[in-house]
Amino acid sequence: MPSTLDESTDPYCLRPGEAVDLLHGHPWRRFVALGDSVVEGMCEPTPGYPDVQWVDRVAAELTAVRPELAYRNLGRRGLRAHQVRATQLAPALAFAPDLALVVCGGNDAFHPAYDAEAVDAELTAMITALRDVGAEVITVGMFDVSHSPAVPEHLRPGLGERMRRLSAHTANLAESLNTIHVHLTDHPLTADPTLYSTDGRHGSARSDAIATAETLRTLSHRLPSPG
Repeated sequence: MPSTLDESTDPYCLRPGEAVDLLHGHPWRRFVALGDSVVEGMCEPTPGYPDVQWVDRVAAELTAVRPELAYRNLGRRGLRAHQVRATQLAPALAFAPDLALVVCGGNDAFHPAYDAEAVDAELTAMITALRDVGAEVITVGMFDVSHSPAVPEHLRPGLGERMRRLSAHTANLAESLNTIHVHLTDHPLTADPTLYSTDGRHGSARSDAIATAETLRTLSHRLPSPG
């Protein structure tokens, strides 16, 4: 990556003022996030990009438009999908959100015994419960971490297949359950090594900046056109 590339020059990131334009007049007042380390925030610093993790930054941009927004991040690293539901769904519902983000299943997919249908069932239970209390739900197909240079070559094919299966299943759930779906798996940079951290499991600050841009652009599609 050229040393001159930073968020202000990165063509895949937000332009100055774009977030406010995208979210102008948004209705959300209570935003909750459920999930694993992707939600908690484990991004690795990258020169030229904010050291603010993806979900916190989405919340900050929502708050910039609606300062009274209440935000709670329940994400915890290392959890599988059933653990996210068991430990986070009840407090999320008690928060009475009108916007919720649910991202999990990556830790399940890291294992060769990944059970896609079991993860689907956990995601369905969380999405349905959140929608039943009136929340719009954001789901995400994450970048394919099998492209990380830190992933051993012999593990990449299997991991990539499982990560893409998780993404495809989540996209199908999003369509059937009418969520706001952010699809990053087929992003033009998904195989770019600068998007991944040196631990082989998480993203870089650049990936979080790009994910923020894609999330806000997707959210804007649920909003009325200004004027």
